[in-house]
Amino acid sequence: MSSTASAIHVSNLRKTYRVPEREPGLKAALRSLLRRKHREIKAVDGISFDVQPGEVVGFLGPNGAGKTTTLKMLSGLLYPTDGEVRVLGHVPSRREKAFLRQITLVMGNRNQLVWDLPALDSFELNRAVYNIPHASFVRARDDFIDLLELKDLVRKPVRNLSLGERMKMEFAGALLHRPQVLFLDEPTIGLDVTMQRRLRNFVAEYNRRTGATVLLTSHYMADVEALCKRVLVIHHGQLLYDGALSGLVERFSAFKTIGVTLEDGSADLSAFGEVMQRDGGRVTLRVPKADTSRVTAQLLSRLPVDDLTVEDPPIEDVIERVFAQEKPQ
Repeated sequence: MSSTASAIHVSNLRKTYRVPEREPGLKAALRSLLRRKHREIKAVDGISFDVQPGEVVGFLGPNGAGKTTTLKMLSGLLYPTDGEVRVLGHVPSRREKAFLRQITLVMGNRNQLVWDLPALDSFELNRAVYNIPHASFVRARDDFIDLLELKDLVRKPVRNLSLGERMKMEFAGALLHRPQVLFLDEPTIGLDVTMQRRLRNFVAEYNRRTGATVLLTSHYMADVEALCKRVLVIHHGQLLYDGALSGLVERFSAFKTIGVTLEDGSADLSAFGEVMQRDGGRVTLRVPKADTSRVTAQLLSRLPVDDLTVEDPPIEDVIERVFAQEKPQ
């Protein structure tokens, strides 16, 4: 599909930092005054992808892979070293008002609300910044208060809120202007499982109601599995994979997981595959994908099996495998 139809278009995007370096010690410090050495760090190294309107796409990678740097370039906070970036037809680094009114960036480890004021006051400030018509503002504010169950919290100073409550406020404040592109950088980091689920449901509902495009980074694979059909995997600044989440398992996982429930839970099953876990009479095996049918048949014919399941490995294991290998040719 052409880039003109894409909500987000990225072509050969690069970001290189030139950082000074020197050896420790006084002599090295004095030498650096006369002749400073530098080295280049490639934070993002020639990635290309398109995201279509309404897509919710996971952007995965280990710490230092280039995810946050990419999101900052897409939102206009950083200027690319090279390559082309367009979001809703705009060049983000120009920071045009028409562009800023249509995007938002939510970072789980950054506080955007005024710390000592109730969230309602910060919401009013955002209304003024984005010049939101009063009727539209009240409608969006009350809608988010209801969806996120904020009624008893919006009058408390932000500093008195728990992390989960504050993140719900951050979402509400960041979406008051009804952006059409959401850049979400670890939005559920540090939250308990219940709060993670609530925020995931909120993002899914916002996407359903508005048709907004979402690019999500998260180390919690539950976020990605719940929200994203498509994922981008980045490592060392390069794109390793762009495709369906289910296809990631097919492409990078050479194993299947077999769960076996036996009458005798103490039976030794190491001859059938790698024993990953024992829980009472339930044993979890990891076997090569090509051997799955043979091993399953042997288990059923040789042992008193009460129950047997064959599954793909947990997505976390697949992602770890992706990170451990080089970029495919």
